[in-house]
Amino acid sequence: MQPSRICVRPAGPDDNQNIATLACRTFADSFGAANHPRDMKNYLEQSFSPEIQAAELAEPSSCFLIAESGRLPVGYARLVESPAPPCVRAGRPVKLQRLYADKQWIGCGVGAALMRACIAIARQRKNDGIWLGVWGKNERALRFYRQWGFRQVGTQPFILGSDHQTDLILWLTVDTAVANDSHKMGGQR
Repeated sequence: MQPSRICVRPAGPDDNQNIATLACRTFADSFGAANHPRDMKNYLEQSFSPEIQAAELAEPSSCFLIAESGRLPVGYARLVESPAPPCVRAGRPVKLQRLYADKQWIGCGVGAALMRACIAIARQRKNDGIWLGVWGKNERALRFYRQWGFRQVGTQPFILGSDHQTDLILWLTVDTAVANDSHKMGGQR
């Protein structure tokens, strides 16, 4: 895909179908080859239907962002105000629940545009940092987050069907976050 201008906008209630489609496609692209097809199918159905996305969009603690090239949705992110695990020592953390780019748009600045927007929102909301869980085997995502200054502070379980996996918990202090245009990758769990 040719790099082009990526715009990030807040998602609205009518974006539930766009987010459901992006979420299913990007999660399957990212993790489908490493997981049992039945487990993936069940997880996608239980996590990313348009109805589930509509409910998540309506949550006051949730903030969805959509990255677009022109009017084409090419990625999305979700920030959630929720309790952090004990390894995250912060007064007002926010969780980066999801950040994904369509496979053909990885390396075109989608992840960077979404991360810059997430950091800006965290600063605006007076969060002291951003935490997330990323699969320990997702090397591309780990490189991306480390380039942005995230550091590992713990682990947590992630269950996909019958497969018990380990996510690394990463933390970024918002005051020290950098907005570097060289960060081009995206996608975590």
